[in-house]
Amino acid sequence: MAAATVGAVLTATVGGGAGWAAPPALDHRSTATVLQHGLDDLHGLGVSGTQGLVRDGAQTTVARSGVADLDTGAPMPVDGYFRIGSETKTFVSVVLLQLVGEGRIRLDDPIEQWLRGVVGGNGNDGRHVTVRQVLQHTSGLYDPTGDLPALQSADEFLEHRFDHYTEAQLVAMAMQHPPLFAAGTHWSYSNTNYLIAGMLIERVTGHRWYNEVRSRILMPLRLTRTFYPGDRPTLPKPHAEGYQQFAPGGPLVDTTVFNPTVAASAGGLVSTTNDLARFWQALERGQLLRPGQMAELHQTVLAESVQEIRPGIAYGLGIMWIPNRCGGYWAHFGDMPGVSTLNAVTPDGHRSAVFYRTTVLADPDRAPAVTQREMALLDDLICS
Repeated sequence: MAAATVGAVLTATVGGGAGWAAPPALDHRSTATVLQHGLDDLHGLGVSGTQGLVRDGAQTTVARSGVADLDTGAPMPVDGYFRIGSETKTFVSVVLLQLVGEGRIRLDDPIEQWLRGVVGGNGNDGRHVTVRQVLQHTSGLYDPTGDLPALQSADEFLEHRFDHYTEAQLVAMAMQHPPLFAAGTHWSYSNTNYLIAGMLIERVTGHRWYNEVRSRILMPLRLTRTFYPGDRPTLPKPHAEGYQQFAPGGPLVDTTVFNPTVAASAGGLVSTTNDLARFWQALERGQLLRPGQMAELHQTVLAESVQEIRPGIAYGLGIMWIPNRCGGYWAHFGDMPGVSTLNAVTPDGHRSAVFYRTTVLADPDRAPAVTQREMALLDDLICS
């Protein structure tokens, strides 16, 4: 997985044999103390800045650690804007499942029925890939993230960071490669799936995917600080700077300003921790999907290629199930250059936790430690 993977299921820090060790039992510290100590630990591991939020019912706990800008030393904003990466996928999946509930598309429809000729060539065949397989990452379609020049090195990022892409262009890049496996036989995370999902939404509704996300999710829930910036390369204020280490031992490169169409419907949304926590609570409380579609959302398969992070991680339709010492939680993590976000929500939607960090490391010693600390923090926050 490339160091600057867009919308990756987790950060590129799980190699080197770093497996999951069960976290220690949580003591009786307050949520605020657990959150603050966890964020401070991440800062101590080399993360420039991090900010988190826990919602227990309607009660909110917020913390931050580190700095928003390595040059000025300004503190992290309490509820700043940041790029949420692959958490975008859950929003897109919810829209498609709403369309399923309305009878406008079926989960077992082949992609070719809706997007003729889009999935084809080099052994790819849209007649044998379904909507469900796209949403569940069992399509076998190649992920073109590693082919995008802006994500490979510091120099290439600076040269290509303003490049514009459409979903169709990115999917066409993926079609230059054969599928990884026959659809439905294995699980492999691929941004191609949710680029296709965005195209499906437009084909079914006649509207761009982000317009449907806004009208079907953001407006009803009053998530006023979540949006798709399109070609706009900057973030609104307040926000922290993002820093990417493209190679082990390399410098931290400021990656705050770039064109997010490189991720599009697979990872292009911008939000805040407060908006995200409210979204996850609403989703698991059944406020966005009918019971039948909620059941489909939660039908999981083993997420084969991420078992090193934690045995038993499973994937539904745009949502992950993470087992832990108190049962488990629903989640979807996301990366963009220089920023990584993680979240957790209890199955009843009562308690949610979201935090993000503004440094993505490539060092083989520090990066796995960051991932392990993040996972342990989510456990502590959800199991308290």
